[in-house]
Amino acid sequence: MLIASIALGLAALTYFFDSLLARQSNPNQRLESMQTASGIREVVLAQNRQGHYVANGLLNSVPVTFLLDTGATDVAIPAGIAQLARLPLGVKSSAATANGTVAVYSTRVDKLELGNIVLHNINASITPTMDGDTILLGMSALRQIEFTQQGARLTLRQVPEY
Repeated sequence: MLIASIALGLAALTYFFDSLLARQSNPNQRLESMQTASGIREVVLAQNRQGHYVANGLLNSVPVTFLLDTGATDVAIPAGIAQLARLPLGVKSSAATANGTVAVYSTRVDKLELGNIVLHNINASITPTMDGDTILLGMSALRQIEFTQQGARLTLRQVPEY
């Protein structure tokens, strides 16, 4: 009984701390979204412990995690996620990254969702050497929305086109 109690306690602690670490890495697992009377869609993001803005979203209806990266020209997608989202491999080219020059393939994302902000027809790059399952949300997407930072909060705004 004692061993079973200890094992159960360790399992509960593991679950608790795993959940705590996930919230610290991505405090935006459940996004705070709103829409104004004039149709402006707004999403507010909190910084993670490293000072980055990480948030859950959808890429062609596939659940993903985004890391906002204003230094990235395009949305950069790891090959595994690109395959899940059924993104076609386009023209092969080279891209300069913080880790050197890498081979990338051009592609187009039909639909990208971050809270209630929805973007269509986004230029992107499939990066086979990119580790992990986080998508870099670069300027090919971010240029279509307004964003302002105040303290540890980043507010994204999508103004409707008339």
